[in-house]
Amino acid sequence: MHIPTGKKIYFASDNHLGAPTPEASRPREKKFVAWLDHIKKDAAAIFILGDLFDFWFEYKTVVPKGFTRTLGKLAELSDAGIPIHYFVGNHDLWMNGYFEEELGIPVYHKPKEFVFNNKTFFIGHGDGLGPGDKGYKRLKKVLTSSVFKWLFKWGHPDIGMQVAHYLSVKNKMISGDDDAIFLGEENEWLVQYCKRKLETKHRDFFVFGHRHLPLDIHLNNNTSHYINLGDWITYYTYGVFDGEQLHLEKFE
Repeated sequence: MHIPTGKKIYFASDNHLGAPTPEASRPREKKFVAWLDHIKKDAAAIFILGDLFDFWFEYKTVVPKGFTRTLGKLAELSDAGIPIHYFVGNHDLWMNGYFEEELGIPVYHKPKEFVFNNKTFFIGHGDGLGPGDKGYKRLKKVLTSSVFKWLFKWGHPDIGMQVAHYLSVKNKMISGDDDAIFLGEENEWLVQYCKRKLETKHRDFFVFGHRHLPLDIHLNNNTSHYINLGDWITYYTYGVFDGEQLHLEKFE
């Protein structure tokens, strides 16, 4: 993809709308919608890297209640011809066609590589990547299995959503306060993951969410960058690629 002069690509992640309650998260939702309005004038594309919702599960004919402002704004931008790409996170693993059919937004369940202005980007949410975290990796296989999803969807949606919301808020769905602490470059699983990927192929930028920390770490003698986008709970940070460089900004 070639970015036209004056246009930019935007990246955001980890809004967790609905947590700790829909009412409490509404000011954050309004701020995110204001940001989407702010960037629409020069957005060549928008990437949302997961956990937009604190929980999301699509039944055959039912989707979670709420988030009208966000979904409406995404529909508006998509209808206006701005490409939007969505990568599922560990809180919204169970997307299954609604965004594609209703909003025209492709949804990715695994990291994916893109090339913008001859710069190579490796993009994903970031959960379950790199060494360690074996317990979550095993759990993720269970949660994303066809058997689990089949069993879950046959429960009443009100009960299923209540249980899922409890797990998501109380137990952070396997991620929590530890994600808000920088562990040091040698202990960051995503940093180790990026370094291993660079052993086989060069990428200019690795862009992830999940960690809830805005990070820009230089890799491979400064020829590659690992960018973590932060979140829309504490930092309100996002990534901007102007055609040459990718950097983090804060939405005030």
